[in-house]
Amino acid sequence: MTTDFKRRQLSGRGIPVTGNDIDTDRIIPARYLKAVTFEGMGEHAFEDARKQNPEHPFNSPAYQGASVLVVGQNFGCGSSREHAPQALMRWGIRAIVGGSFGEIFFGNCVMLGIPCLTATQADLEWLQKAIGREPQTPVTVDVETQEVRFGDRVIKATVPDGPRNQLVAGTWDSTAVLLEAGAAIEATAAKLPYVKGY
Repeated sequence: MTTDFKRRQLSGRGIPVTGNDIDTDRIIPARYLKAVTFEGMGEHAFEDARKQNPEHPFNSPAYQGASVLVVGQNFGCGSSREHAPQALMRWGIRAIVGGSFGEIFFGNCVMLGIPCLTATQADLEWLQKAIGREPQTPVTVDVETQEVRFGDRVIKATVPDGPRNQLVAGTWDSTAVLLEAGAAIEATAAKLPYVKGY
């Protein structure tokens, strides 16, 4: 598998978004679902929340360029819109650490190569506060060992085996997997009588 697709370990500055039950409509408002492509979607991430709260982390210059999002419980719940992880990815998010995730949101993140790791509430609260104090300190998300590191502290953060194996091996991108197997697919198709004769 091409190493470009492997998500064994990601490191970048963190951005904390506190609160639980942040649904996909808060991540990307419904009015943007009319877009034909996802281009420019990143600039609208948390748009309504950012307008309502000028202190929102996505407005803060301290967190511009951050790539590891640290959230609370049940993040990405609600309607099953791919636009939510697309908006976060296009804003610059490459990994998410939280207490739990909406099931469809989690699956959409995996399909985009964005690891979502689960940590305890106590560890999340500590990490969010630590990032707030030291926003320039990198957060390392190790998908392979299921750990998150910030300074001297190592936090246990899990991801289910299936998605973890896909992310680590680089097989999360099903299109890339199919393209890489093109010759084998053609060879198999050539042996099938109902394909070969047409």
